[in-house]
Amino acid sequence: MLVVERPKDMAQYVGKPLGTSDWVLIDQARIDAFAALTGDDHWIHIDVARAAREMPQGKTIAHGFLTLSLIPLLQRSVYKISRRGRGLNYGCNRVRFPGPTPVGSRVRLHQAVKAVEPVDGAVRVTFECSIEVEGLERPAVVAETVLQIYEE
Repeated sequence: MLVVERPKDMAQYVGKPLGTSDWVLIDQARIDAFAALTGDDHWIHIDVARAAREMPQGKTIAHGFLTLSLIPLLQRSVYKISRRGRGLNYGCNRVRFPGPTPVGSRVRLHQAVKAVEPVDGAVRVTFECSIEVEGLERPAVVAETVLQIYEE
């Protein structure tokens, strides 16, 4: 795990990979909880029996937005800023879902810094994120995310 002292120290990593997260299991309970929370109960996510009959791999798949939403959890094992204030999700510049995340898969995040921009008492960090699915060629998520991280 990369550890930097202050948010502005992320500037030295522009154009460089930060690292790779730990693996996280995507089980049916997580998928079902996300479906209940968001109201996205399409059968490809929650109907195990129908997915066994009709899906190419015979399994349900995680919501793309579920996989995307794991970035904050996954990045905790990629980097840490020791002395910082609050952090705000500023948004995404681009998000794509090139491949599925089948139930029972493990995923991990590959993260790099694309840009660091100073703003009032903070830095706005743009990350390049790719979420790999163990054993699959295509990533589940490719996203450019932006965090605004304040000094302490």
